[in-house]
Amino acid sequence: MGLFITFEGSEGSGKTTQIKKAGNYLSKKNIPLIITEEPGGTQLGNELRKLLLNKTSLNIFGKSELLLFAAARAQHVEEVIMPALRDGRVVLCDRYCDATIAYQGFGRGLKIEDIHRINDFSSQFLKPDLTLFFDIPVDAGLKRAVARISQITDSPAEDRFEREDIQFHMKVREGYLALVKNEPERFRVIDASRGIDEVHREVCSHLDKSIKRLRAKG
Repeated sequence: MGLFITFEGSEGSGKTTQIKKAGNYLSKKNIPLIITEEPGGTQLGNELRKLLLNKTSLNIFGKSELLLFAAARAQHVEEVIMPALRDGRVVLCDRYCDATIAYQGFGRGLKIEDIHRINDFSSQFLKPDLTLFFDIPVDAGLKRAVARISQITDSPAEDRFEREDIQFHMKVREGYLALVKNEPERFRVIDASRGIDEVHREVCSHLDKSIKRLRAKG
């Protein structure tokens, strides 16, 4: 089996920039890998991503939102993630089950127990070997996110969640920090308020340690 590493963080944390840089870093070391994302990664997932992340006139209730994310994940795990891991690849995934707990559980107020059951079913109980949580104060993260969105002119802005009020985003961060507290052995908390290169160096350090442990097992 390969190595499954997820990148998590609230809006404007820079995780998407960092996952691309991490992929480049591992590629230069000739480590087989894929970079993927949720929702997305498959044709079905990409269609659901448009519905879930783009501004829409549809009124999507919290439970419906939860199940749409779960549908995208079920397809993603079956079609992309599990095959890559069986091939011995490193899988770098931008968001996964933790995001559902943080956003739909803490943010939307849905029952955490229900989300765990749905996550387990849709993911086939597949858990990451390592999760990098890019932590940033809510105000700073939203400021970054809004600035990024304002520069997008050639495609629809994925800003549906950025439009939520600040209390929602504070609950999301609270959710992530609760997850970190519950599973400290899996999570690594990274101060995402620093510069891109400094954050990247820390990411590389965690990647190197995880790959070293994987090779030691093999």
